[in-house]
Amino acid sequence: MSTAIVTGQPVPGSSLENDLRSLGFDVRVAADAAEAETLLAAAPAGDRVALVDARFVGHQHALRLGLTDPRFPLSAVPGAVTAQSAARQALTRAVARETSTGGGTALAVDSLADRTVTALDADGCAVHRPELGSLVAAVPADPQARNEARQAVAAVDDEAVRLKSAVKSRDGFFTTFFISPYSRYIARWCARRGLTPNQVTTASLLTALIAAGCAATGTRGGFIAAGVLLIASFVLDCTDGQLARYALKYSTLGAWLDATFDRAKEYAYYAGLALGAARGGDDVWALALGAMILQTCRHVVDFSFNEANHDATANTSPTAALSDKLDSVGWTVWLRRMIVLPIGERWAMIAVLTAATTPRITFYVLLVGCAFAATYTTAGRVLRSLTRRARRTDRAAQALADLADSGPLAELLCRGPRVKAHALAPLSAGFGAALLAVVAGVWGASWQTVAAAGLYALLAAEAVDHPLEGALDWLVPPLFRAAEYGTVLILASKAGVNGALPAAFGLVAAVAYHHYDTVYRIRGNAGAPPAWLVRAIGGHEGRTLLVTVLAAVLTAAQFTVALTVLAVAVALVVLVESIRFWVSAGAPAVHDEGEPA
Repeated sequence: MSTAIVTGQPVPGSSLENDLRSLGFDVRVAADAAEAETLLAAAPAGDRVALVDARFVGHQHALRLGLTDPRFPLSAVPGAVTAQSAARQALTRAVARETSTGGGTALAVDSLADRTVTALDADGCAVHRPELGSLVAAVPADPQARNEARQAVAAVDDEAVRLKSAVKSRDGFFTTFFISPYSRYIARWCARRGLTPNQVTTASLLTALIAAGCAATGTRGGFIAAGVLLIASFVLDCTDGQLARYALKYSTLGAWLDATFDRAKEYAYYAGLALGAARGGDDVWALALGAMILQTCRHVVDFSFNEANHDATANTSPTAALSDKLDSVGWTVWLRRMIVLPIGERWAMIAVLTAATTPRITFYVLLVGCAFAATYTTAGRVLRSLTRRARRTDRAAQALADLADSGPLAELLCRGPRVKAHALAPLSAGFGAALLAVVAGVWGASWQTVAAAGLYALLAAEAVDHPLEGALDWLVPPLFRAAEYGTVLILASKAGVNGALPAAFGLVAAVAYHHYDTVYRIRGNAGAPPAWLVRAIGGHEGRTLLVTVLAAVLTAAQFTVALTVLAVAVALVVLVESIRFWVSAGAPAVHDEGEPA
């Protein structure tokens, strides 16, 4: 139970205490600053505590935004301030100082809560102040000002504001115009029945898995049902985020579940389509695996670029200025959001094509669309990086190093003198990846491919043998992903036996899960996966070399079994560690908007 300490003399007719109780606070009343300090000290140490001026006038949602958001240790609106357990000491010190200044007598005209916020600012504490927009939060100094504030409250429907703010401010065309107009009401319905965002996320996953099962039947009726259920899953996918914003139920676990379940849903659906096509005599597993690889590499480009520039200090590039100019023209905003195929447009396209065409046509269109989107976004980010003079921070360089997923082989090869030529990192990674793809494509399962994989491991080690602080060093992780996943695809395709490509699909899915898990640990400020985990599964260069060796020394049938065993082993290790971490982690609550829904 959170504790709210209402400071000052109660105001007749005020609904403040009832509003606070409806927000989950146990309300205590303090007549003066000294009593407020006593009640603050008596509040349970692990609980959230809030100081609220008894004269506060405002919308309940303004109080909700200011006092219940779990993402911020300290938060305030005019007339109210709150601290979670991690920031209780800072709040206690600030209140004690204000009490000492006031001599512990009756409260001055100034609000104790507002004076405490000023003291917290002076101490260098980060106090979050939510954007209230048209919502009212004020401490009137006289009856006339109080009446004016009450009239302002009556003039604004805070429930309408709350519903509107539940929707992402920047979203895709399909989601904005075809999903959010009604999914926000589903989110409110869920909130009023005590459902959590994580429960809605799980329902979305189950719906998508049923859709994949329908697609796997290979019948026209199954394909139509799969398309309908995929859209239903997406509606729930939008609802979980809107519920989190509506009810302010944010968590690092929730952001991770939302992101990883999105990938699990989409990739399971690809597998369902491939199984359905196989029932009709059409083998599209290579297309399914290619679609998964392309989509994962697109995401890694997004993650790497954003992490590289998360806190970089830089002048605005001409490319960024042009982008901002285009965003000022209405129709170009929606066009640019649509052509990058965000999840809404992508899933809608997949659903319609599944219901109306065949899995092969669905994958062809998906691959062409995603390839164009990847080219467009990557080219724009390369231009931004080249035309902007940015100084990359140590944090960004470390994030890129963690995203690289280098294993023990790279550590062994990196024991030479550190190289500072930043331009070599993407060049080394790109050359190694291209060489490996060409050799694997020409020679397949051979010792030439093993040698190419060994050279790739050497070049990959060289690429990360210095801080990744160059303008284009954010390209290194996606190049590594393309090299590893692409090698598995090529060798499985050339194996020429039933089961090789499905086994390869499983292996890439397991490794991709590990890479997505790494991303969301970093985004949640929870740190990278433990070093033992990366070493245990070999790192990207170790796994790539291992797959090429297995392909060279085993028969095609044995290689298929080896891929299956490797996929199961990697999946077990990363899933057990990932679930253990996210269930027990005490990471700060976040709400990652991620890819536009």
